[in-house]
Amino acid sequence: MPRILTGITPSGTLHIGNYFGAMRPAIELQAGGDAYYFIADYHSMTALTDAAERRAYTRGIALDWLACGLDPAKAVFWRQSDVPEVCELTWLIGTLTPMGLLERAHSYKDKTARGIAPNFGLFAYPVLMAADILLYDTHVVPVGKDQKQHLEMTRDIAIKFNQTYGETLVVPDEQIRDEVAVVPGLDGQKMSKSYGNTIEIFGDEKVLRKKIMGIVMDSRTPQEPKPDADRNLAIQLLRLVAPAGVAADYENRLRAGGLGYGDLKKALFEHYWTFFAPYRARRAELVANPDYVEQVLKDGATRARTVAKAVLGRARRACGLE
Repeated sequence: MPRILTGITPSGTLHIGNYFGAMRPAIELQAGGDAYYFIADYHSMTALTDAAERRAYTRGIALDWLACGLDPAKAVFWRQSDVPEVCELTWLIGTLTPMGLLERAHSYKDKTARGIAPNFGLFAYPVLMAADILLYDTHVVPVGKDQKQHLEMTRDIAIKFNQTYGETLVVPDEQIRDEVAVVPGLDGQKMSKSYGNTIEIFGDEKVLRKKIMGIVMDSRTPQEPKPDADRNLAIQLLRLVAPAGVAADYENRLRAGGLGYGDLKKALFEHYWTFFAPYRARRAELVANPDYVEQVLKDGATRARTVAKAVLGRARRACGLE
């Protein structure tokens, strides 16, 4: 049975773009068994320097993923920093990673181009990411097209290590998810915290209602037919959260004329609020039981560390460190 692995960086409040684009597909994969999911708190250090915020974001990620269906009985779920072996493997593989490979990393070039001050952590980010994957004998890593380069770099690093020290590390395969949902934000761009156009999974009802009712539409009257109804932002979002057929019905009504944008946005909010209601209830239960959440992460780290120690031991012996 192939082992799959996904890392989640604690960088803020999760929104429905995160859910439909990454969370739901990852949670669905746990049914196949041997799924490894970790909260990448070491990775957050390249951009976040507030310790209290990191703790809060890490805890929030744990709550959100468990509330949305991650099952610790089916998947191994842990905090990255609870398995420090990843840092040692980062060094072992980093000594064989060419500078040119890191300089070509899209993430490094994109972030420095946006004015983020370069540092060692940002530059070496792909090596730590490779260690995250290689430390657990991962066979498959589900990634979107924008993350393909990272997986290719991981493969290059593993192959170089094996060529140098003998067959030691499992070379992972990528699983490109072409069907990944690109969720539009409130302004029509891709939903992203960077654009400030998100609809949070968990949040205050009045605030979220106001956000959705504030979606800007064109100036056509309710009576006017809308032949481009399929491109309407509210319709696109409704397709994600409403039962089958509901969005199509609203789209037809919008196309024919007679449906007001205000009524459409009210329907969108109601279906969105109903869709995530079970997750909100589950999250409230988890918030009331913090010891359980912490124990899930500790138990996950224990299971993950059993594999990590074996792989690191193999790598140390191959390098001549034992």
